[in-house]
Amino acid sequence: MAGTAPMNLFDVAGRAMSSQLVRMNTAASNLANAGVVSATEQDAYRPLKAVFAEQVDKANGLSTVKVSGVYRSSATPIREHSPGHPLADANGDVWAAPVDENAEMVEMLDSSRQYQNLVETLSTAKQLMLDTIRMK
Repeated sequence: MAGTAPMNLFDVAGRAMSSQLVRMNTAASNLANAGVVSATEQDAYRPLKAVFAEQVDKANGLSTVKVSGVYRSSATPIREHSPGHPLADANGDVWAAPVDENAEMVEMLDSSRQYQNLVETLSTAKQLMLDTIRMK
């Protein structure tokens, strides 16, 4: 962060909100693809996972998170025997996305709550600043 202004509360919260939004979007993508089947194991959807990293501002000691990347899971797709399916191979198998819908819902709810907490923090900080200005 050399050459940039020191982070403040709004920078920290904004970056954390952006990270939670990425987390929510990856969970939504995974949920949207749950149950999707493919003709081959290689073509099957694999869940996404947002990975965070800490970002520290050495000028003032504040830290926040940033998304260091969004990665595909290495989970093995689920082989399902469905001979009547149009994508079935010669053995009558299709490959389903290995998405744990319950875990993805928990991920989405948790990231949504974290996002809401950050919105409330910013709202409180704004109100405190306005109250201080009114006091002169």
